[in-house]
Amino acid sequence: MFTIGDFARLGRVSVRMLRHYDSIGLLRPATVDPHTGYRFYRADQLRRLNRVIALKDLGLTLDQVRTILDDAVDVVELRGMLRLRRSQLAAQLAADTARLAAVEARLRMIESEGRMTTQDVVLKEIAPVRVAELTAVAPSYQTEDIGPVIQPLYPELFRRLADGGITPTGPAIAWYEPAPDDDGDAVLVHAGVTVAAGVSPASDVVVRDLPAVRTAATIIHHGSMDDVESSMQALARWIEENGYRTDGYAREVYLEYSQDTPEKGVTELQLAVDRA
Repeated sequence: MFTIGDFARLGRVSVRMLRHYDSIGLLRPATVDPHTGYRFYRADQLRRLNRVIALKDLGLTLDQVRTILDDAVDVVELRGMLRLRRSQLAAQLAADTARLAAVEARLRMIESEGRMTTQDVVLKEIAPVRVAELTAVAPSYQTEDIGPVIQPLYPELFRRLADGGITPTGPAIAWYEPAPDDDGDAVLVHAGVTVAAGVSPASDVVVRDLPAVRTAATIIHHGSMDDVESSMQALARWIEENGYRTDGYAREVYLEYSQDTPEKGVTELQLAVDRA
């Protein structure tokens, strides 16, 4: 099982949102420790969470969402609802583009349920690597919060490296951690790229050594990072089914990436794990 914080990160929602869903009976934790009150969730509860987010993005109230889910709406009906909303969003102003992408991503994930496999998960050791990086803070680990923060970091990083005469020697790597001095869901976003071992820190770019990861569960994600939740949730299921645990914060190694054709991207997701 996963703690509420780990489940929130794997489902790309906020802890505050999960607590609210629990309080109104929309998504109860699988179990609550009677002594500490800590909430714990199962990987298969991500299915209900996917539907809650999708229906909420249709503009339904949470009471309406609960009624629909309790009536066991099937995937065909849900797909019809989402496609209707997609048509409505496409006709709105450009400011709604981000919301439309989120609805489509949740739809694809729901339609892939039952077909997503954990067979492609590989357990391996990750070697240490030196990276040059820039950082920024995102309000949460949700995809729609991460994307606008990390995307401008890479052009600026490569510009600074070129100005400093530093040539990347390997793929770009992004990773995340809780933002310091923040008690909420804020995330410190690291946008890095592999550089040679001899490269030293520069005044406008941080150079650091990412430590080795003794045991990591990894999976290759194909396509845009807007759709990364399906691969992340396949990892979550594998971790639970095989008796491991993780903090939910992944490294993303961009093996192939083009800003103009993100749908052709190839990304390795790496989650540090240990035995539960």
